Amino acid sequence: MTYIFSDIHGEDELFCRLLEKVKFSEGDTLVSCGDMLEKGKHSVRLAKRLFAMKNAVLLAGNHEYDFLKYYWALMRRTEDYALVLEKLQAYFPGEGALLDWDTVDRIEALPYFYEAADYICVHAGVPLDREGRILPLRDAIPEQLVYDRTFREPSVLPKGGKCVFFGHTTTMSLGGGPAIARYLREGAKGDRVSDFYKIHLDTGAWMSGVLGCFCIETCQSFYVGPED
Repeated sequence: MTYIFSDIHGEDELFCRLLEKVKFSEGDTLVSCGDMLEKGKHSVRLAKRLFAMKNAVLLAGNHEYDFLKYYWALMRRTEDYALVLEKLQAYFPGEGALLDWDTVDRIEALPYFYEAADYICVHAGVPLDREGRILPLRDAIPEQLVYDRTFREPSVLPKGGKCVFFGHTTTMSLGGGPAIARYLREGAKGDRVSDFYKIHLDTGAWMSGVLGCFCIETCQSFYVGPED
């Protein structure tokens, strides 16, 4: 099975509970649509856990991108790598000592999108032409893919056969609860991923205490939260 989630923001305990909930195994695949860092207490611990998973596809979100901008700025000012790492560790109060160069390099190597046969994963949104068709993602700049705030609007429905998974802003900000929002195509049943225009994944785990994921093969959503 393939499970997709987004915006876990250092909630390592919630993440582990979610894996238990779906009975995640070595034969399954995990896809993170970015923002594993910051806000929560265990960003570095969670990042290292995810990087150690061989069956995980990890994307950069705006919080990874912001961290990288800070890192690149430091590298332009000095060649003292020990000092750079010290400042990067200070970026994560309380757990900075866990950050090493291998983790920094892995964050820097994160892609900004993932495209499968019938779906696309991105952090914030995909570029659309005037007709609402998805433009080639390879031509998009990282800023659009990690910062876009218009794609979340319910009226923005990408044309084409692929469903777009994204996060970045919480579903609660649109007036709903901490639940995954699905946008079903006209006349579709919702029993396959291509039945959806897009799926909004961000359940605001760091403030709601609820983390959800979507299973590609069954089109089911799974959640863990305070009441579990």
